[in-house]
Amino acid sequence: MAQTHTPLTFTVRRHPPELIVPSKPTPRELKPLSDIDDQEGLRFHLPMIHFYQRNPKIGTKNPASVIREALAKVLVFYYPFAGQLREGPSRKLMVDCYGEGVLFTEAEADVTLKQFGV
Repeated sequence: MAQTHTPLTFTVRRHPPELIVPSKPTPRELKPLSDIDDQEGLRFHLPMIHFYQRNPKIGTKNPASVIREALAKVLVFYYPFAGQLREGPSRKLMVDCYGEGVLFTEAEADVTLKQFGV
């Protein structure tokens, strides 16, 4: 017998996007991508949304604040992620490592992951 699903209606409150910058200074350099990473077929953007359940171990801390702080720290070691792709001679892609940061958008919804079947 086929299951029927009731539509799930909920409200999402999205905060303005913000740049998370590395917590310490990072090298300023151009890093060319390898030939494996610089393939025409890989030149597309993949938008993603991540869902996180609240971890009781963080107590009263805001989960988004924990993520912001951790992201700023990890960008020190993975600093090319805080840069931008640039196209050089012969369409060669390179990462302009200038530490601008990564885009982060916090959002809250009046729904639980369990209601999604997770």
